[in-house]
Amino acid sequence: MTATLAETGRPDFGPDEVDALVDDLLALLGPRGVSTLDRALDRASRDGSGMSPILSARRPLGRPHAVCYPKTARQVPQIVRAAVRRGVPITARGKGTGNYGQVVPRFGGLVMDMTSLAGIRAMTDTAVTAEAGARMINLEQAAWDAGRQLWMYPSTAQSTLGGFLAGGSAGTGTIVHGRNHMGFVESVDVVYAHEDAELVHLEGEAAQPMVHTYGVAGIIVSATVRVEPLQDWRCVYASFDSHYDAFPAALCVADIEPKPRLLSADCATVVAALPDDPALAPGRASVRGIVDADALEENIAVLTAAGGRIEAVRDGLAQTMRLSTLSYNHPTWWLQKAVPDTYFHMECQGDALVTRLREVEDVYEGGMLHLEVGHRTMFGMINGVYRSPQQVYAGVPVLEALGVRVHSPHQSYVDLDADRVRALARSTDPNGLLNPGRWR
Repeated sequence: MTATLAETGRPDFGPDEVDALVDDLLALLGPRGVSTLDRALDRASRDGSGMSPILSARRPLGRPHAVCYPKTARQVPQIVRAAVRRGVPITARGKGTGNYGQVVPRFGGLVMDMTSLAGIRAMTDTAVTAEAGARMINLEQAAWDAGRQLWMYPSTAQSTLGGFLAGGSAGTGTIVHGRNHMGFVESVDVVYAHEDAELVHLEGEAAQPMVHTYGVAGIIVSATVRVEPLQDWRCVYASFDSHYDAFPAALCVADIEPKPRLLSADCATVVAALPDDPALAPGRASVRGIVDADALEENIAVLTAAGGRIEAVRDGLAQTMRLSTLSYNHPTWWLQKAVPDTYFHMECQGDALVTRLREVEDVYEGGMLHLEVGHRTMFGMINGVYRSPQQVYAGVPVLEALGVRVHSPHQSYVDLDADRVRALARSTDPNGLLNPGRWR
């Protein structure tokens, strides 16, 4: 390994090191705990990055040499110690539902599949503690059973806690609580890539640097995240003649107290691509919200006064989960499924998504905005007809000139406070073995 590996690049390892590591893991985990079979390696090479035509054109983004499946938290530092000893890179993986290629092992090595670490350890009035492989939908169900709710969960509710913390950002609950690095995490147990690796417990402010770092500074093994008293939620579906009426109506609903847990809006073309549902009226734009029952009448009044027609009001956990899966990146996914090999998307933020909607849509050919109400601002996915990477990136300064902040879903680099994360990783991963290749 070179002295500057953590800074510059590619781990220096070969077949002998991989074979030796596989032998180590077989002794530690048994024959069912490690695999070099093609089907296992192929599965660990995929995530949701197929949504990006730019990333898709670069496939394969990476392929591991081996996959292991820890069954207990205590096995994770043992696996890491073995990998560090052999100089083989390690990429931790949950359900692989991210859209950026961040869990595809760029330089191969070992993928550590965390999905068997799925235990929910404790529930209090203010927090739930669970292992990294616990699915967010199961955590929300456990919280509801205890009369609580998660502060937030991602639109892909089947994703894992560790995956959401390491690679996700926002979702249902973000309107009130912000993104998942803004107080959601109470503590984490992590493993650093050290020769004497052990579980390290971090609380409060010390835990926050592990959030949204793609696992380059430490592998999250378990976490304690915040819950709050369960509210009586209603899922409201409203339709509009035009999304130019629907989007401003969503902006008005966002100000109603108690604030909605989720609020999404789409034009009629995107609505037509969503799964069939009588609440999604053909040929009409849609506003969908998870709203507090105490504010239901006011929400309905605002929507109808803006020209909306209430199509359905539903309740229960299953219905809130269903509505959640029609938010954030999912409408783009459905649009791409309905019209294959046509659309790309860019993630956007700012009130200009509503106040300058027509101009935003005109930036890209066939421009259609999916709108999400966020924490004190608007989020959106601007969908356009894909021509080339140059065309995609040429739109960024135009959007920015309109007052829109842009995040590209076509890259897998650490993009949140990257300088701080890099500095942290120098001490937690001195040999650059944790999910390498994530720096610009």
